Amino acid sequence: MLHRRASGQRYAFVVMTVTFVALLVSAALRSAPSVLMLPLEAHFGWDRATISLAAAIGIFLYGLAGPFAAGMMQTMGLRRTMIGGLAMMAASTLASLWMTQSWHYVLTWGLISGAGSGAIAPVLGATIVNRWFAARRGLMMGLLTASTATGSLLFLPAMAWLTRNGAWTPVALAVGIGAAALIPIVWLLMPESPAAIGTTRYGEKPGTAPSNSPGGGATLAITTLVEGMRTPIFWMLFGTFLVCGLTTNGLVGTHLIAYCGDNGIAPVQAAGLLSLMGLFDLIGTTASGWLTDRYDPRKLLFVYYGLRGLSLLALPALDFQPGGLLLFAAFYGLDWVATVPPTVALANRHFGEARAPIIFGWVLTGHQIGAALAAFGAGLIREQTGSYTLAFILAGAFGLLAAFAAVSFARKAPAYGAVSA
Repeated sequence: MLHRRASGQRYAFVVMTVTFVALLVSAALRSAPSVLMLPLEAHFGWDRATISLAAAIGIFLYGLAGPFAAGMMQTMGLRRTMIGGLAMMAASTLASLWMTQSWHYVLTWGLISGAGSGAIAPVLGATIVNRWFAARRGLMMGLLTASTATGSLLFLPAMAWLTRNGAWTPVALAVGIGAAALIPIVWLLMPESPAAIGTTRYGEKPGTAPSNSPGGGATLAITTLVEGMRTPIFWMLFGTFLVCGLTTNGLVGTHLIAYCGDNGIAPVQAAGLLSLMGLFDLIGTTASGWLTDRYDPRKLLFVYYGLRGLSLLALPALDFQPGGLLLFAAFYGLDWVATVPPTVALANRHFGEARAPIIFGWVLTGHQIGAALAAFGAGLIREQTGSYTLAFILAGAFGLLAAFAAVSFARKAPAYGAVSA
C-alpha cells in the first residue's frame, strides 16, 4: 500500500483528506432523494408519501448502522469497513437504474444504501479523529462534519441540473460512480492506525503507549449501548440529536426543494438555496469545532438549537421572497450541523475515547430516527393539509425544546475516566 511508505504524524492529514472526500460522497447520496422527489413523482406516478418513505428508511438505517460500523472498525478494521460501505452505496444506487416499482426504490435507496452509507457517516469521523489526533480534535471533527455541508454545496445544484428535464437516472449514475471510484483510494491510502505506519497520533508526545481498542464487534455496540443507557447524559445527547435530525436532513434536506416548488420556485433555484446553506455551514461547523476546543459544549448546544428553532419558526412568515430566503439560508446554514463537534466532545468526556465513537453512533441513531420521522411526517402533512407550514412550525418548537434540554444538565465527571476532547 502507498501508505506503508509514509511516516510521521502529518500523515494524519492524508487520512483526514480521504475521510473528508468519503463523507462528502456519502452526503451526496443522502441528499440526492431531495432532488429525485419531483422527477420520480412525475416519471413513475408515485405519491410523495411513498417516495418520502424510502428516504425515511434510508435516513433511519444510515443512523442505525452507525454504532455497528463503529464496532466493526474496532474489530474487522477501519479500511475494510469503509470499503464495504462504499461498495454497498455504489451497488445500490447503480442497481436502481433498473427499478420499475416503488418497492425497488425502497430497497435500493432506502434499505441497501442506508446501511452502506451508515459506515461512511459521522461515526467514521469520530473514529478517525480519536484514532489519529491527540490535539485539535474539536477542530478536526468540525472539518469532517463540514464535509456533509460541502457535499450539498458541490453536488446538489449539479444533481438538480441533471434532473432539469425530469430525468432521474443521471443522478443515480453519478452517485454510484463516485462511491465506486473511492474504493481503490481508500484501499491504497487508509492505514488502520498511526502505529501501522510507525508513528503516533498528531500532537501526541513520542513514546506514548497507544490506547487499546475494546474487542467485540456487534457485541461491543450492544454492551456499550446498555452501559450508556444507564446515564442521564446519554439520553440528553440522544434526545437533542434526535431533534437535530428532525430539523435538518429529515425536514429541510428532504423537503425544502419541494416546499419551494409549492411556492413557485424552480428546483435548480431551490437546490441553490440548499447549496448556499452548505457554504455557510462549512464556515459555521468549522468554527463550531474551534469553539468546542475552548468553551463548554453544553452552552454551545443551547445556542445552536435555539437559533435553529427560531429560524425554522420564521421561515413560513417570509413568504418565500428572495431577500428573506437568502437571510434564512445564511442564518440557518451557519447552524446546519454545528451541533456535531460539541456532541462528540461530550461523548468523549463522559464515555472515553474508545467507546465514544460507538456511543456517538447510537446518538446518531437518534438523529436519524428524528430525521426519518420528519422525512415521512412532513410528506404526510403535505399530503393531508396541502402545505408544509405545520411541519416547519413543529420542527422549530422542538428546536427550542432541545436548546433548554442541552443546558439543563449539569457538567458531570467523566463516566469512564475520559479526558475532555
